[in-house]
Amino acid sequence: MTKYAPAIRSTCPYCGVGCGVIAARNEEGDIEVKGDRDHPANFGRLCSKGSALAETLGPDDRLLAPLVHGKKASWSTALDLVAKKFTEAIDEYGPESVAFYVSGQCLTEDYYVANKLMKGLIGSANIDTNSRLCMASSVAGHRRAFGTDTVPGTYDDLELADLVILVGSNLAWCHPVLFQRLAAAREKRGTKVVLIDPRETASVEIADMHLALAPGSDVALFSGLLSHLAAVGRIDLNYVEQYTSGFDAALAAAIPTADAAKLTGIDAQTLSRFYELFTSNPRVVTVYSQGVNQSSAGTDKVNAIINCHLATGRIGHPGMGPFSITGQPNAMGGREVGGLANMLAAHMDLDNGGHRDIVAKFWGVPRVVKRPGLKAVDLFQAAGDGRIKALWIMATNPVDSLPEADGVRAALKACPFVVVSDVIRHTDTTACAHVLLPSAAWGEKDGTVTNSERVISRQRAFMPAPGMARPDWWQIVQVARRMGYSEAFPFESPAEIFAEHAALSAASNDGTRDFDIGAHAAIDAQAYDELAPFQWPQPEGRSPGISRFFANGGFFTPDRRGRFIPTSWRAPASATSAEFPLVLNTGRIRDQWHTMTRTARSARLMGHSPEPFGEIHPFDAAAAGVRDGDLTTISSASGTVIVRAMVTGRQQRGSVFVPMHWTDRYSSKGRIDALVAANTDPVSGQPELKFSAVSIAPFQAAWQGFAVSVARPALGGLDYWALATAKAGYRLDLAGLKEPDDWTSFACGLLAIGEDGELLSYRDAHAGQYRFAVFDGEQLAAALFVARTPIAVSRSWVTEQLGQFISDPAARLRLLAGRACAGAGSKDRGAIVCACFEVGVNDIVAAVKAGGCTTVDAVGAAVRAGTNCGSCRAEISRIIDDSGSAAPGLVRPLAS
Repeated sequence: MTKYAPAIRSTCPYCGVGCGVIAARNEEGDIEVKGDRDHPANFGRLCSKGSALAETLGPDDRLLAPLVHGKKASWSTALDLVAKKFTEAIDEYGPESVAFYVSGQCLTEDYYVANKLMKGLIGSANIDTNSRLCMASSVAGHRRAFGTDTVPGTYDDLELADLVILVGSNLAWCHPVLFQRLAAAREKRGTKVVLIDPRETASVEIADMHLALAPGSDVALFSGLLSHLAAVGRIDLNYVEQYTSGFDAALAAAIPTADAAKLTGIDAQTLSRFYELFTSNPRVVTVYSQGVNQSSAGTDKVNAIINCHLATGRIGHPGMGPFSITGQPNAMGGREVGGLANMLAAHMDLDNGGHRDIVAKFWGVPRVVKRPGLKAVDLFQAAGDGRIKALWIMATNPVDSLPEADGVRAALKACPFVVVSDVIRHTDTTACAHVLLPSAAWGEKDGTVTNSERVISRQRAFMPAPGMARPDWWQIVQVARRMGYSEAFPFESPAEIFAEHAALSAASNDGTRDFDIGAHAAIDAQAYDELAPFQWPQPEGRSPGISRFFANGGFFTPDRRGRFIPTSWRAPASATSAEFPLVLNTGRIRDQWHTMTRTARSARLMGHSPEPFGEIHPFDAAAAGVRDGDLTTISSASGTVIVRAMVTGRQQRGSVFVPMHWTDRYSSKGRIDALVAANTDPVSGQPELKFSAVSIAPFQAAWQGFAVSVARPALGGLDYWALATAKAGYRLDLAGLKEPDDWTSFACGLLAIGEDGELLSYRDAHAGQYRFAVFDGEQLAAALFVARTPIAVSRSWVTEQLGQFISDPAARLRLLAGRACAGAGSKDRGAIVCACFEVGVNDIVAAVKAGGCTTVDAVGAAVRAGTNCGSCRAEISRIIDDSGSAAPGLVRPLAS
């Protein structure tokens, strides 16, 4: 790190909030990451994931050199092969035979050169992004209503609104920093909050009203709101007549409150109260995210929301507007450069001949592609049926994240040539690659990202890339040159790419397009290095500042009017049946990110939810014979997973929620997207990840176990397992359909016990209980606990003993008991509730019982829990309400 400044300002690589961070070396030489108080997105706040960033920077399982068919190769060899295979496919089968699949984890500069190569030089639009899975419906809805993909408002609007509506957004867990800004506004100025979600999520903590609507019924809800606004005379006729078109048709398609109540499952009285809240509070912000977008009617949901804001003129003013919150750090930046298969760079349209001419002239090419390429789901189907001959995947893991994920894996195995650029050597996707290219990771690469409020920030390198790792933009440029496009790819730095991107945004613009950062078209290396966060648009000659769109019209449609879109409710594409009677909903949990390639490295982030789980309503669980804590199979027409049952009234009857994060690296059968049907929105192409028909049943385990080990356990042959990182090694939940013939041999094989290890054991064959502890000298090297029912041990406490020196015979016996003993000099915190400060459930129970803490703030003052990102506050509140009755060592998280 000697060539880098002591402290570097960068941007968090997780969600679309785009928090500023400062990375520096401490006195011990370790990297520390803290929030940047000067960044306009977070003002120094970080969530649990951002706070743990330094813990994810280790070298474990890094891809350090190019691999060709599994063997180490030079960059020249690997790049030559990539260029050769793509060129051969194009020459023999045409440009539609090749494709790129990129990611919201890419920096804008990576995205820009990839799109230039594919759409400008190769002549195909077969480049899509994993943002298709999270934001495509929002993009499509914006373009239908506004003429371009414009987010009208800013984060400040959350603090200026009188009413904030969270629709399909668990802001508390998915965007915790924004949630805390909203919570502070509610405390300071009485902002009302409505949560619209089939589930009771952690965001309910600050909600004045929770509308648990039927899954997929959002269009009906907001269609009924539009009808109500007209019925009570609250349409802003001046705004509608002066700045919009299509209102009469949209209103004609709207439904009365009674019909909305029937379709949403919300009683008419409650629905009317919500409609009156919207009507009586002029300053309204409607925040929506994946619960809206990830639907076969996602685009209509977006437009149904926008219709209500256009009808009341509640857009573009402080504290007003529809607000799409993105899921990835650079989903917005990817949209700016045309990262989706149906878009052009700089928010220009593929189907607009004038826009194509602007881009072609600017890039110096005869023409750019005229027709949209294959969207994500279709792209991988094409790879499987032979239409795609060469595919390059960058910074994403589609074998786990796309619907019908087993089919995606089969498609990659069938594709003649697959390239994967990644930071990690072993993922479920890299296993399918013919060529692996080692990419620079966060903290090693330079570029820009754009957050959900249109603020462009720098990501900066503060540590050298290990081995032969190189930035993604460099890889693309090198391949482009080898394909004969050197003149179009002269770039030697990300600053040069950003300057070209900025210049293109201003080309023939003159205010006709929303995206314009022409003020930076002549940026040099030093100015790029010093670039402060700024919000677009910033045309040439304009100073940085905060901006909103559409308060006084100025839409980007041909007639410059905003468009109302008639929306009619339609049922989700999947349908439940006698065989699959329940609805599967997938999403995020608090401390994990996407497919866990980064967050699973942090022991404290794994401590809250170390095992895949399914939230099930008590009625559905009883009907299936599933009890709380049981291992449970969830099945659909396309696959089966095994998860731990979490029976809870927070889940709506008839639905099951399972997190999206687990992969074959961390579980035997936890890839939930293998169950999800590949149904998509007909306008946006976004998959319906929130609604698939499934069934549940008990997993008939003959035994269950829990283990900890300094070394990675040997997992082969296990019927069920879930592995998590611990501070000194690993923790493992496991189960089997049949008991082994010899438990000692099983334990020795699982825990890799060598001849030098000292084995301590307890056996009760009649009760089916077996316990083993392995010591390397005086240090605990491994332990295994087995029973015929779920293991009654304090997992967190046992995990903390791993690697500790334990010489006292009584202490070793306590270890076999699986619990700390009062007065024995050890403390059982219980399962982690607050990841920021590693506060366990037992710490909170003690603060409630012994410390007399009766509020979340009082608990925070006593043990610090909930005082940083605040995403655990709802859980703390529940523990207080239960009077500290939560079972030691067991925590039931509120999932996203």
